[in-house]
Amino acid sequence: MKGIMVILDGLGDLPNRQLGDKTPLEAAETPNLDFFSARGEMGYLYSVKPGFVPESDEAIISMFGNDLIDSTRGQLEARGTDLKLTRGDLALRANFATIDSLKEGNIIDRRAGRTLTTSEAEQLAKALNKIKLPCKFEFKSTIQHRGVLVLRGGFSDAITGNDSPYLKGRAGKGDKIGNFKEFDNDDENAHYTINILKEFMEKAFEVLDSHPVNESRKKRGLLPANYLLMRGAGIEPPKLNFYRKWMSVSYMPLEIGFSRVSGMTVFSFDYPKLKDLDSYKNLRDGLSKACSFSIKSLKKNHQKFDYALIHIKETDLPGHDNKPIEKKFMIEYIDKTLFKFLRGFAPPKGIKIVVTGDHSTPSKMKAHSADPIPVLFYNDSPPKRKRSLFSIFRVGDKNVELRNPEAKKEKPGEEKVEKFCEKNARNGKLGKIVGKDFLGKVGFLK
Repeated sequence: MKGIMVILDGLGDLPNRQLGDKTPLEAAETPNLDFFSARGEMGYLYSVKPGFVPESDEAIISMFGNDLIDSTRGQLEARGTDLKLTRGDLALRANFATIDSLKEGNIIDRRAGRTLTTSEAEQLAKALNKIKLPCKFEFKSTIQHRGVLVLRGGFSDAITGNDSPYLKGRAGKGDKIGNFKEFDNDDENAHYTINILKEFMEKAFEVLDSHPVNESRKKRGLLPANYLLMRGAGIEPPKLNFYRKWMSVSYMPLEIGFSRVSGMTVFSFDYPKLKDLDSYKNLRDGLSKACSFSIKSLKKNHQKFDYALIHIKETDLPGHDNKPIEKKFMIEYIDKTLFKFLRGFAPPKGIKIVVTGDHSTPSKMKAHSADPIPVLFYNDSPPKRKRSLFSIFRVGDKNVELRNPEAKKEKPGEEKVEKFCEKNARNGKLGKIVGKDFLGKVGFLK
């Protein structure tokens, strides 16, 4: 294997008072990341272009040398599941959300409080699939509040979604549900598509709001998952660059779909089910499994591929929830597991390491931002064998350790240390990198 790329979703952040005016990456204890940064180079990345606030799909598409028009979020999400698509099927990414009513249209929480269990989501999906429409369709719940809607047949994707916070670039208080809109008022197929989606959403709210799952949630003081926020409409199969010599360790539908379409060999696992109200315990369980599975996959398959893509999702979610301390904890956990392994695994084999994010998710903004993402590039050759400071001699029936006079004595604190963080990355030798130049800059090839 020549190189390993680790994408920590939403890695970039801004100084936060909860962390003493440091970013989570600055505040985190990361000796293994710092080992690589002290021996490598740092820079900063605009995953699409400066001033652009990217969604996750736009970021990874651009970072792998594609144009944004080459793909849609809905298509990638659907292709990351077991749903089968044919040309003309319309796919949209969906969130189970909470609204007050269809009439008022106020978004109370765009993720139903992150407390929707796997079982509840599956029950709601089953009820949604019983809705009667003039066309065939399929709704599939994926992980936590996430899902995918596919309308079967000849539909148009020249439309916006109804997820108004994403349409305007960020979530905030006072958001209202958006309206599906066609890009061209004279597009009859787009108009027909919108009418079908409006009919589906009216019936979906009626089904969801009165469903026993949500009645139970209301009685327990929980937010009902009574609405669907949708975005990323797509009908065309994505046309992305191929990376056949790559393996991908991914477990979220978007990244699985991207990796499949890009010709990578995907290694994945079933995400732990959310069984109770502690969504962050579920995320920590997922993070633990992601790190251990990544290590196992690299050990077993590193000789079969030239490059590996490892995507870790959990670092993004605390940013959306304004939980910088939780984000710091997750970075530290990844460092003492995955990066500790890579520290011993990569240098002896001469494997390059790249660490970055797909976008910044500053905790105090609770949304993606246009801020650049730190980049770490390690390209050290296998270390030369150092002469030992000590030699073992047998004296009588005992082993005696004596200093080797030819060995150089290392002084305490002599080892170079350079923190991997946003501030140092902005001053790093790699400098500024823009999306489509990323792979070329670090020398990762197809």
